[in-house]
Amino acid sequence: MDFSVTLTKRTRKRKLISGAVALQDRYVLNYREPKTGQRRQMFFERKKDAEAKQRELLAKVADGTHVDERTVPTVAAALDHWLADKAGKVKPSTLAGYKVVAHLICGPLLEGSRRERHDFTETGVKPKGAKFLRLLGDVKTNELTTAEIRAWHRTIVEQCGNYSANRAKSHLQSVLALTEEDFGVRAPSMPTGLTRQRHKPKKTILTSQDIRTLIKAARDDLEHGVYYAFPFLAGTRPSEQLGLLWSDVDFENGIVHIRRVQERDGSLTDMTKTEAGTREIPMGATLREMLLAWRLRCPRNGKELYRVFPGPGRLQPWPLPRLGGGGALLYQNFRKRYWVPAFEALGLPYVTPHSARHSFISTLQAQGIEVGLVAQIAGHANPNVTLGHYTQAVRGGSAAIAALEQVYG
Repeated sequence: MDFSVTLTKRTRKRKLISGAVALQDRYVLNYREPKTGQRRQMFFERKKDAEAKQRELLAKVADGTHVDERTVPTVAAALDHWLADKAGKVKPSTLAGYKVVAHLICGPLLEGSRRERHDFTETGVKPKGAKFLRLLGDVKTNELTTAEIRAWHRTIVEQCGNYSANRAKSHLQSVLALTEEDFGVRAPSMPTGLTRQRHKPKKTILTSQDIRTLIKAARDDLEHGVYYAFPFLAGTRPSEQLGLLWSDVDFENGIVHIRRVQERDGSLTDMTKTEAGTREIPMGATLREMLLAWRLRCPRNGKELYRVFPGPGRLQPWPLPRLGGGGALLYQNFRKRYWVPAFEALGLPYVTPHSARHSFISTLQAQGIEVGLVAQIAGHANPNVTLGHYTQAVRGGSAAIAALEQVYG
């Protein structure tokens, strides 16, 4: 539709306190919203202000940057919209973490120590002489500037540290991207050259030879081996491994379905850490062989197979399965009973279960597997998390696992 903005002059009479009548000129812009067709009027005291706004409206509609001012959300409203979109897509505990970070974006933020902010959050009692810092919550998203984001980030660094500031910036970037999609508000550029977190020493990662040694030992360890070999062969998070059910293992198609995670108390959540975490992981020959052998020995839940990595039951003579097991295996027990003893027995450098996932991803990258495919198998929402570059996945998952087999087999 053709867009036009008409400028009219209106004169109205105003009765003063003295009783006299004065004439007041007002300049009115009349137009219809390009998308909705709704009528809009804007009033100005000066003609030159009305003309400037008229030129601005025409230019923004022409270049596609115009938005209906009445529908533009504040940063706080955009955050609520983003959180509502995340609900049901991520774990409740993950969503709760998002809400904590949201407070660092919207504010107001109590100026003081971490302890003081924690106590205020818990009790609602303001410390004596408390001062609150205004953050971005009240700012309209179409008026938010790169400079404001930079100043806000500096404030969060000073009050809460680099990690919290960078995490909040990442969330803000995601919020603004969704606002741009859903409300048509162009997001400002994120500032560059921000304070980075202090350098952390790199985590210990086992060499390929170390992992070959570990997997070889695991294949001979019929009772414990699959527990500590699995994350090296599947790249799962510990919560994903401990939440795996036998119904998720598709031997016919050679796929492990990651559909849920185990919480700290051993309960299962029918969703993964993030939406991208729900995925399919191809089984290599080694992993398939180990899982098939383990299925015969795995403790049952009653008489049925249920969890792939359950707590141990009572050992019976081979080939009878264990009795009294099949329940949840808590993470701390997994580390104490299965993980740590394996490294001690083999004399290997100790790494955490999550480092096994790191080794899995690093090995696939080193073998030249496309980062997009690695991100897909690893359950990363953004390939930038995986490698820092966005590339196109052009091969199937079996190619990635074949490369892994070549290294470890």
